[in-house]
Amino acid sequence: MKLAIVTAFPPSKVTLNEYAYHLVKQFRQNEKITELVLLTDKTEGKKDITFTEAGCKITIKECWSFNSYKNLFSVTKAINNTKPDAVLFNLQFMKFGDKKIAAALGLMLPLVCKLKNIPNIVLLHNILEEVDLESAGFTSNKLMQKIYGLIGTSLTKLILQADIVAVTIQKYVHSLEYKYYAPNVELIPHGTFEIPAEPDYTLPKGPLQIMTFGKFGTYKKVEGMIEAVELVRERTGLDLEIVIAGTDNPNVPGYLARVKEDYKHVSQIRFTGYVEEEVVPKIFKESAVVIFPYTSTTGSSGVLHQAGSYGKAVVMPDLGDLALLVKDEGYKGEFFEPTNTESLANAIEAIVTNEEYRLDLAETNFKAATAYPMSEIANMYIEHFYKIMDKKSIKPAVWSV
Repeated sequence: MKLAIVTAFPPSKVTLNEYAYHLVKQFRQNEKITELVLLTDKTEGKKDITFTEAGCKITIKECWSFNSYKNLFSVTKAINNTKPDAVLFNLQFMKFGDKKIAAALGLMLPLVCKLKNIPNIVLLHNILEEVDLESAGFTSNKLMQKIYGLIGTSLTKLILQADIVAVTIQKYVHSLEYKYYAPNVELIPHGTFEIPAEPDYTLPKGPLQIMTFGKFGTYKKVEGMIEAVELVRERTGLDLEIVIAGTDNPNVPGYLARVKEDYKHVSQIRFTGYVEEEVVPKIFKESAVVIFPYTSTTGSSGVLHQAGSYGKAVVMPDLGDLALLVKDEGYKGEFFEPTNTESLANAIEAIVTNEEYRLDLAETNFKAATAYPMSEIANMYIEHFYKIMDKKSIKPAVWSV
């Protein structure tokens, strides 16, 4: 099967590029895939396809740009030129832009594939029905929230024109089936990027590293985490280092620079900036606790799956999709009340003062993460593509099952 994937891809800074990297890594090793065509956003640096494992041919077509009104046409042209057997879209609602028209035009691409009779699946990482628009940084205006809701409903109907819409949380399946009477929604778990051998749960000598990882400034804010760690230091006298790994959310440029200036009086705080893919394991392995300083959630958390794969204890707000993942996939963490610094401090303290508890959380999360390796997730997509092709009486260039 010649499979095209419409996605952002490293070194892109557009959301979901890391997920695409790991999904591509598994697809290319699958014997049923003869060629991967990456229909990616345009970047200054070369795309990172330096995989060490043997795999199929990868063709890269940089054919879209964030907030471009031409994406619908440029991606369609790339699909016409490359002639894939099937197309996978790695999407969330703001994938093609944060301007309404640009975003909407990009989300019409699954409908284009359907009209061309090209088997296609949309991997939809979030649904607007489950997003708190105010907490997630979209808008606090009630009228605008209603307008966003109407726009979201229209965009969802566009996305549901795909042959299959895959979501990562069971509640999303129920929501889409209930509101849109959608018969083509499937649950395919997020999956875990890397499944190493069971980790050594001991920590490096030196300060205990309290780490958070992501893109910050909207619903992921680090001020409360910094203040919470300071509280724990005062109470316990423990040697704690704060590690803020990642960059600004593209919608909030300069956020981390302002935080760094505002908290320059705080000792042992490290801002890593953008974390290259090969450095990610080191960042996680050296951490004692991974913090999720979220006020809202907008989809299944890749960071939680990463933390689990490296055997890490986690501290999470008891809300939204994180709470659902804990329930559905078996993760375990210490919870805190969102925006409550005292509650967050209590959660951190519960772990860093109790080594037995930290180890229990770490081992539980590793077991949860290893239940859904990315190789299995790639297989699920391939199986669904073959079912679509069978239904449409289409055969890929190399038919092998």
